[in-house]
Amino acid sequence: MAARSKPRVTRNAELVRGIGKVSRSKMYHKRGLWAIKAKHGGAFPRHEKQAPAEEKAPAKAPKFYPADDVKRPLANTRKPKPTKLRASITPGTVLILLAGRFMGKRVVFLKQLASGLLLVTECDSFFPEISHCFASDDVETHFPVGLFGGPFKINGVPLRRVNQAYVIATSTKVDISGVDVEKFDDKYFAKEVQRKKKKGEGEFFEGDKQEAKALPQEKKDDQKAVDAPLIKAIEGVPDLRSYLAARFSLRDGMKPHELVF
Repeated sequence: MAARSKPRVTRNAELVRGIGKVSRSKMYHKRGLWAIKAKHGGAFPRHEKQAPAEEKAPAKAPKFYPADDVKRPLANTRKPKPTKLRASITPGTVLILLAGRFMGKRVVFLKQLASGLLLVTECDSFFPEISHCFASDDVETHFPVGLFGGPFKINGVPLRRVNQAYVIATSTKVDISGVDVEKFDDKYFAKEVQRKKKKGEGEFFEGDKQEAKALPQEKKDDQKAVDAPLIKAIEGVPDLRSYLAARFSLRDGMKPHELVF
């Protein structure tokens, strides 16, 4: 079906077919053609017609092409931004770990790393949270991370990185002004990548022998250097040591949405 043509609009209404309401001379002045002509030296401006663009020949298909489809990476203009830390997490805040090897343990938040992870360390005792009829907004769904610690001597949790999505921030604080954490960054926790050696025929059938990796003495000394001032600050607060040592868990009758940590 042919497209409908737009109705012709004219400022010179037709009295009858072929005869306008005003004359050609009147329309000449009404349209302002006289001003255009005067502006260009008594003649209407002329525009040269542009030559049609040459059509490019279609690219020839390659003689050889891969048998399998090769995925090309998509263009990504996203710029990395620093991870926003929850307002409830500040240096010295006691956190409850919700997942992983040390799930349920209480740790002390030390600082946020460049990757967004939290640096933490651990502690030890029983000090149950108080249940009130208030909803807690401590558990959020962001994914930044930082450095935390135990201390290791109290609850067995070493210096670790953790994602803030898997912690609950409590209202308990520990004074960490005497703790130096400047040397700890993401490179400190990076694993050493070792290239695999080619095996001979005999070694191939023996299988991989897993050797126990010993912790470097340097990292042991770093843990002690962090624990010493931290334990001193914890000992100065009654019941704080036992609070940090206790593992958090829900008991019968406890309502998670009514807990205030």
